[in-house]
Amino acid sequence: MADTVLVVDDEVDLIESVAFNLEREGYTVRRAMTGADAVARASESPLPALVLLDLQLPDFSGTEVCRRLRENARTRNIPIVMLTAKGEEVDRIVGLEVGADDYVVKPFSVRELMLRVRAVLRRTQEPTAGVEEVVFGELRLEPAAHRVWVSEQETTLTALEFKLLEVLLAGRGRVQTRERLLDVVWNMPSDLSTRTVDTHVKRLRQKLTSAGRYIETVRGIGYRFAETPGDEA
Repeated sequence: MADTVLVVDDEVDLIESVAFNLEREGYTVRRAMTGADAVARASESPLPALVLLDLQLPDFSGTEVCRRLRENARTRNIPIVMLTAKGEEVDRIVGLEVGADDYVVKPFSVRELMLRVRAVLRRTQEPTAGVEEVVFGELRLEPAAHRVWVSEQETTLTALEFKLLEVLLAGRGRVQTRERLLDVVWNMPSDLSTRTVDTHVKRLRQKLTSAGRYIETVRGIGYRFAETPGDEA
């Protein structure tokens, strides 16, 4: 069955243009023109594999849509790519903070959008080979199930947050530059601002509560996962 992509925008021409190109790539397209409709359609079966979400909607903002999808157990793991205007940096940062996985700035090329869609889907659908469980201090991961516990209390991460944690943990003790994290975690050379990395690391630390201390900031360079559980940031 083809992956379903939910396209959310209040511009009919943009929706139809994006839908045409997605369908040409083999995706099934679902459409929504308001925030309320987006929340409802994201919950329909089969769940979309990805949501393309405009920030400016007639009833409430795309960041509010993102927040509601992340708060719903049924939709919290669906990858979300925001469609933003060039001057919407503040809204874009808020969107990333509430759980969006990526963003594309309007006006965008069809090629760029399709590359982003494929990259996000590849990142979220690729199997984790061979590893059943990883334990590091009070942190426990089940990579194949995308589940995380801190002191035996489960916490919910988005697919991108989980990938970021996996990459940092796999390289523990070694500094990961922001540029490398953009490349490896976002799975493609990207023009995303390095602030995107900072925003996601901040949110990941918050979700990991006491285990967030394992992620150390290396000023001016990037981040490093502690080499041993006893290390403090």
